Amino acid sequence: MSFARPAALWALLLVPFFAWLAYAAAGRRAEAVARLGDAELVARLMAGASHRRRLARTVLRLSALALVIVAIARPQWGSKEGIVQSEGLQVVVALDVSNSMLAQDLRPSRLERAKLEIAELMNRLGGDEIALVLFSGASFVQLPLTSDYATARGFLDAARPETISQPGTAIGDAVRTALRAFDDRRPGDKAIVLLTDGEDHETDPLDAAREAEEAGVRIYAIGYGSPEGAQVPVFDARGQLRGYRGDETGQLVVSRLDETTLREMTEISGGAYWRSGAAADGLEHLITSLEGLEQGSVESSLESLRTERFPWFLALAALLLFAAEWMPDRHPTERALHRASTDEAIA
Repeated sequence: MSFARPAALWALLLVPFFAWLAYAAAGRRAEAVARLGDAELVARLMAGASHRRRLARTVLRLSALALVIVAIARPQWGSKEGIVQSEGLQVVVALDVSNSMLAQDLRPSRLERAKLEIAELMNRLGGDEIALVLFSGASFVQLPLTSDYATARGFLDAARPETISQPGTAIGDAVRTALRAFDDRRPGDKAIVLLTDGEDHETDPLDAAREAEEAGVRIYAIGYGSPEGAQVPVFDARGQLRGYRGDETGQLVVSRLDETTLREMTEISGGAYWRSGAAADGLEHLITSLEGLEQGSVESSLESLRTERFPWFLALAALLLFAAEWMPDRHPTERALHRASTDEAIA
């Protein structure tokens, strides 16, 4: 036998406590009877009183209390096969791994900050399914929808600019790729979490946001970087800083956060935008927004379910209480004699 709520069994300590209270009350009652007066008269008045019956009533009540406590702990034994339906959201995380995300106006870098916040998001999802889309100049589903967060973290750790050879930042295409990662057969709200610096010079992000809105998918975006921008570092194979990226004319590239586009995308789709900062306020707002969405069925599985047995304990407790309430304090054959003796003593 096992218990679904074993901590409730600590309440069984109340049973000996109430037993002690009953014992103390019986002692006080005996002392009160002894103070009534003439011992012979008291004996005649108390004739027929059954101490065993009183004790039995107390035992029955305490046993019922113990059975109720065990029922609250939900005893289980035996098992049966059953379908377990999980409830949650479908969340597709679209992570920008373009070279501009290597800028270090956020420490340790925009990309590393985004990966840390995705990892924290996974810690807080609690059963929701998550998919991972990586994008720069192209995009692909790196990890389909899953509730296996350990595997998801492994794929997240491997995300870097070298994952995609095509340069650039195609946010519109990333949103369309994310839309294809959802399971449209399942009910409930769906959300795209877009983590990027917002610089898209190649696609139409607003048109992609309209497609998301038509599909009933909300876009929540967190922006990384600053409007003032930062230079894009270049590292060698050993991870050592080699310099900063330049354009065709030799001018150093400055990557700036494009908040306007991200805000417009989220407004179109019914989501929200936040900028990532030192206090991680954007992540907290994101988690609060996701918690307010309607959950749906995310997966079903065949599991061996323990059989609940607490109704048996409750039924037995009710039976014991019924028996205790209907058990008289006196022997049935002696109640009439007791009434007669009482009347004679009064006369």
